[in-house]
Amino acid sequence: MQVDRWTDAWFRFGAGILLWVGLLLPGLVQAFPECVADFDPDHDYFPETVQVDYARNFQVSYHRHYKVVTVTGPWSEKGESFKYLLVQCGTPIPSGFENAQMIQVPLKSMVVLSTTYFSFVEQLDLLERLIGIANFKQVNSPKILERIERKQVVEVGRNVDLNLESTLRLNPDIVMTYGTGNPYRDGYTSLLKLGIHVGIFAEYLEPTPLGRAEWIKFMALFFNREAQAKRVFNEIATEYGSMVQLTQNVTKRPSVFTGTSIEGTWYMPGGQSYIAAFLQDAGAEYLWAENSSQTSLHLDLEAVLKTAAHADYWLNTGVWKSLNEGLAEDRRYRFFSAFQHKTVFNNNALLNPYGGNDYWERGVTNPHLVLADLIKIFHPDLLPDHQLIWYRQLQ
Repeated sequence: MQVDRWTDAWFRFGAGILLWVGLLLPGLVQAFPECVADFDPDHDYFPETVQVDYARNFQVSYHRHYKVVTVTGPWSEKGESFKYLLVQCGTPIPSGFENAQMIQVPLKSMVVLSTTYFSFVEQLDLLERLIGIANFKQVNSPKILERIERKQVVEVGRNVDLNLESTLRLNPDIVMTYGTGNPYRDGYTSLLKLGIHVGIFAEYLEPTPLGRAEWIKFMALFFNREAQAKRVFNEIATEYGSMVQLTQNVTKRPSVFTGTSIEGTWYMPGGQSYIAAFLQDAGAEYLWAENSSQTSLHLDLEAVLKTAAHADYWLNTGVWKSLNEGLAEDRRYRFFSAFQHKTVFNNNALLNPYGGNDYWERGVTNPHLVLADLIKIFHPDLLPDHQLIWYRQLQ
């Protein structure tokens, strides 16, 4: 009987272990998927796909066991294009893609060199894959700060200050970054020469807020996280559409301008930029809306004052935390009516102790919440219960 009791106990223990493994295995397989063991040319290894609906600067096509991804104009409309051949690990590498970066997916690790992509990482549940970032002091995300505290993430710098030695030691599967087209500033060329894969983002050139947010799908392609990217983005797009509906019938659209003069140049967003789209969707009249540029206009303060002297609102004033800080930069700011009436709002309400702005982390992947902030500023009655998240009124 003693032997029978021990046998029964071990049987129950083993059954319990198997039960837990059965419960945990799907999550483990998703987190650390294995390569294909027996390739079947007729099998579709990407049953979950994404379609690019709003973003203009990347495309993807699917071919059973590989994906072809193209990033066009990553720093200007005439900029260089980047092509990626993403091959399911364990399957054959197709020919004819000699000019593309060949990368086996899903990837296991990455370095991210812009805070803009942190929210993509979190929303795709890829934090465990994040092993390096540019600057610890710019981080607001509690989850990434926790990984920094545990020494699970290394600081590597970026652009010309990128520490190539530290990056090489990390041996990441990919470095996620952006390009400017300036060889004296960009660091991605050095990474490519060292054999490190580089994922070039161009979300900052997208002319719409949803186009910028849709770059979550670009990151997802490298990790086979299409299903999750679709779910997250569809929720964002639905919420954004609901916000837009609130302002469709507003009877008065307040006039708005943005920015400040930097070393004599005022970089005013073009009328086809994502900022202009935000303001239109928020029920405001952007004073440069008729301009056809997607990028910034280079103006002087006198030209801005001529057009915007009597504007109702002034937004996005850089690092200002008060109106006095603006006056310290240039006394002429006091001639703007919005300055006089204190209808100046800046998007820096959430700063870490080093000045890192959460707007440049969560704002890109939460355009519906940014839009809610703007509607609250221009038409507070439409969102009576909303509390400003990133914007604050300067005093």
